[in-house]
Amino acid sequence: MRVLGMETSCDETGVAIYDDAGQGQLLAHCLYSQIDMHADYGGVVPELASRDHIRKMVPLVRDVMAAAGCQPGDIDGIAYTAGPGLAGALLTGALMARSLAYAWGVPAVPVHHMEGHLLAPLLEANPPAFPFVALLVSGGHTQLMRVDGIGRYALLGESIDDAAGEAFDKVAKMLGLSYPGGPAVARMALTGRDDAFKFPRPMLDRPGLDFSFSGLKTAVLTARQQTADYPNKTADICASFEAAAVDTLIRKCIRAMQETGLKRIVLAGGVSANKRLRSELAEALKPMQAQAFYPAPEFCTDNGAMIAFAGCQRLRAGESVGLGVSVRARWPMTELSAIA
Repeated sequence: MRVLGMETSCDETGVAIYDDAGQGQLLAHCLYSQIDMHADYGGVVPELASRDHIRKMVPLVRDVMAAAGCQPGDIDGIAYTAGPGLAGALLTGALMARSLAYAWGVPAVPVHHMEGHLLAPLLEANPPAFPFVALLVSGGHTQLMRVDGIGRYALLGESIDDAAGEAFDKVAKMLGLSYPGGPAVARMALTGRDDAFKFPRPMLDRPGLDFSFSGLKTAVLTARQQTADYPNKTADICASFEAAAVDTLIRKCIRAMQETGLKRIVLAGGVSANKRLRSELAEALKPMQAQAFYPAPEFCTDNGAMIAFAGCQRLRAGESVGLGVSVRARWPMTELSAIA
């Protein structure tokens, strides 16, 4: 089965073709990022994002079809992101995907954006086996899940305020760094001292697996205001903030693995590309003899490959939708149906 996947949940337009023949392979993928367009605003402008998806979707589909050597008759199904995300951006991709499916006479299936991230490590040469713990960590989500199979998800904990990626972006904006904030903070942190400021590790002093990054963000703001003449201030704040955020994420991951008894953990989403997070988690897992799995760096952020792969699994299970199109800006993963 060859599946065309289309991702338009926010500010990146992704298109890919996945073929499940044999061991399965990604035939081609293209990604267009709107970062430069939104940088002047310091964040995503929903209306601009929707319009740019409309401009880029058809050219990207043509490019991917050509790169994969496919004609419309070679495609067996189309998958598209139906949520969560920006409603307008989601609709552009959903309508395009459903229209192509109708024109080509193939089924279409809506895909949960975070399920796409969750399953992205299964595209790798050494995929994790079920069950495992997953940390979904991005600009819009910070969630710990128990994963027993595709669609078999149990929420263990989540952020009660800002997501981790959102906190990185807001800290970057406070410090006058470039957008997007996560990579900018990580780059600046390389030249700073991570022990220069004693920032809090929120919610580690209480039981449970929920997160909170609002207090950490406030601590950064206070440090910035109180250290106007501090030498190397920005780099030291970035390093200390990154250390606090990463430490919080890792300690909650370890707690989740101890509570579930599982020895495998998947990290997915944009923040999972953070090098400090990966290296420190690897060290923390050694005493437990546990393993961590990640997507390839190019598939940590939003992309069409994860949607094509996730959609392929659901199309193979017989899922599809009719001509009606609906999207969900909010959509709990625990509402998804389980498949074999």
